[in-house]
Amino acid sequence: MSVGFDHETLGQRIVFKSGSAADNLAAEVGRLRASRVMVIAAEFESETAKKVSTGFDVALHYSDVSPHVPIAKAKAARAIASEYDIDLLVCIGGGSTTGLAKAIAMTTGLPIVAVPTTYSGSEGTNVWGLTANSRKLTGVDNRVLPVTVIYDAELTLSLPVELSVASGLNALAHCVDSMWAPRADPINQAFASEGIRALASGLQAVVSDPAGIDGRERALYGAYLSAVAFASAGSGMHHKICHVLGGAYGMPHAQTHATVLPHVLAFNAQHAPEAEIRIAAAFGADSAVEGLDRLCSALGAPNALKEYGFDEAAIPEAARLILPAIPESNPHVVTIDDLERLLRAVWSGRPVEG
Repeated sequence: MSVGFDHETLGQRIVFKSGSAADNLAAEVGRLRASRVMVIAAEFESETAKKVSTGFDVALHYSDVSPHVPIAKAKAARAIASEYDIDLLVCIGGGSTTGLAKAIAMTTGLPIVAVPTTYSGSEGTNVWGLTANSRKLTGVDNRVLPVTVIYDAELTLSLPVELSVASGLNALAHCVDSMWAPRADPINQAFASEGIRALASGLQAVVSDPAGIDGRERALYGAYLSAVAFASAGSGMHHKICHVLGGAYGMPHAQTHATVLPHVLAFNAQHAPEAEIRIAAAFGADSAVEGLDRLCSALGAPNALKEYGFDEAAIPEAARLILPAIPESNPHVVTIDDLERLLRAVWSGRPVEG
């Protein structure tokens, strides 16, 4: 069997060491010769941000962060970055915080140093997302790729176990989608396989020992691999569903990904046998669906979007919004009836269906 593909690897510096975020961040600011630094962190992470950014002068601490990056907040942040003559963006937090930094970089070209405190993986991609008129818009732009990512597992210790699980399953969804997304290839499938293995073992360790560093390091490592795979492979069926649910209905990002993932995997796995074998092997299971189901059960993962405010009456509209976004490369043809059936299971928490 012949193999042929085109693969582009994104250039990015990774600094990974627990307990060293402040020192490593100060070193990066110095290496980049920045003098007007804007530190972006949500209000609830402001103390963490101040501790991590003590080794250099900060021109502006900014905390007006919201999920899914509303366009109005992006415009306001861009204006204030210009007003303060910022030359470097430092984002400390999860996907929403990184997303706001990307929104600024997209129009200004300012470099980003990302310091993740969750497993969202946004820091490892050149993908941006903005919400306007209840629709989430996404795109690819190399200007939004952080030049450096500083990983420190100690910064995830304040993330509750429940959110750690949802955030980690969001990362795992990047891996699964990367197996059959439009630009899937053997390289990002290899990254995705190792990401699944690391995330599965890491998240189980986080649940059993929330104060332990080892599991959180494994989860961060897996989250980075998931981001690299996703950045290369692109958005598959899973992400298209979650983008609509997040943008149109304000659903929480990580919990939505965690809830939708088992259903998309069950829908696609039997039609992508090579990918199914890879995923099953990464879980150490006889099948991909069994492996994910076993992991979700062990983690006590979220499984019903009605628990997060999704209205069952919105399902037909959501299915209509999702269908045009499903990539032609999806392993299995998707119909409006398929989507409605999948969304009803996602809403109710019913067991997955093949």
